[in-house]
Amino acid sequence: MKILFFIESLHSGGKERRLTELIKGLLLYDQFEIELVTTKKDINYKEILDMDVKIHYLLRKKSRDPKVFIQFFKIAWRFKPDFIHVWGRMVAIYAIPTKLLLNIPMINSEITDAPPNILPPEPSLKLTFKFSDILLSNSLAGLKAYNAPKEKSKVIYNGFDFNRIENLIEKKIIRDQFKITTRYVVAMVATFSSKKDYTTFIEAAKLVLSEKDDVSFLCVGDGDFSKYFEMVPNTMKNKILFLGKQKDVESIMNICDLGVLTSNSDEHGEGISNALMEFMAFKKPVIANDNGGNIELVANNVNGYIIKDKDFIDLSRKVRNLLQDDELRARMGIESFRRINKNFHIENMIKGFKEIYDKYE
Repeated sequence: MKILFFIESLHSGGKERRLTELIKGLLLYDQFEIELVTTKKDINYKEILDMDVKIHYLLRKKSRDPKVFIQFFKIAWRFKPDFIHVWGRMVAIYAIPTKLLLNIPMINSEITDAPPNILPPEPSLKLTFKFSDILLSNSLAGLKAYNAPKEKSKVIYNGFDFNRIENLIEKKIIRDQFKITTRYVVAMVATFSSKKDYTTFIEAAKLVLSEKDDVSFLCVGDGDFSKYFEMVPNTMKNKILFLGKQKDVESIMNICDLGVLTSNSDEHGEGISNALMEFMAFKKPVIANDNGGNIELVANNVNGYIIKDKDFIDLSRKVRNLLQDDELRARMGIESFRRINKNFHIENMIKGFKEIYDKYE
């Protein structure tokens, strides 16, 4: 079975990691021959270079380069895939003429979030949905938000590869590296962008620290955090730490007692958060706002808490509750692990995609 994957890049991101892990899993089966097309040479997940996968780079000279249509057609004409699997709106548009001219089914995995305001739907969205044979989302919230046609839509949850949490850096080394001396550690792992709500996280941290000084709050992610740094009083700058982009994120999560994700629901809806999944795989309770697919990961009062948007007072209360109750924290952490292992394991994800592909055998 020949699969032609098409994605803009393999830079650092949830969708890109998901595709990389999918390809790695599929290659364990003898039945698949895979080629990959990208429009950028930006590859963060270097393991793809060691796989038995031919990579084509269709570098665009401008955002909408018509030459990509022709180049992609030539690749598909030579490879003769059983189907095309696209991972993004723009690449889906680039693939449509090839799908029609060569009569190749197209699977579309562009739905990776659950935006709050997409009505009326954009013309490009109508176009890609119309010409996709199957629409895949990583969350029920995503299908609902995009109003995807039910007759050709399906959810395949992100899969967590537990091999990623092996060979971690020792906790003491991580603590020493970032000069963390407090008993407890709470972290939010997310980019510093308007889509994430670091303001609520920091305001909650300030409230907790005003009553409990044995906690460090870590802000981990790429982007400009200067405005959030200014929110922190000088007396708390040694407890609310901005680590920026880090390579060893899993090792940092491992020293935490719980994980938090607050998103800006005014302009962004989460699909299935990889950060929450990672915390849960480490047996950590998680707290998230009621945003997109968060409720598909976090069962309120079971493996963590779902809070209202921008409610930093409730967030601070929930953090204190968990830190002050070792038994509750351990119980919720075990439930987090159970949910990931049962519903979001990498084997489940590979199996889900394989069942879709097998329909074209």
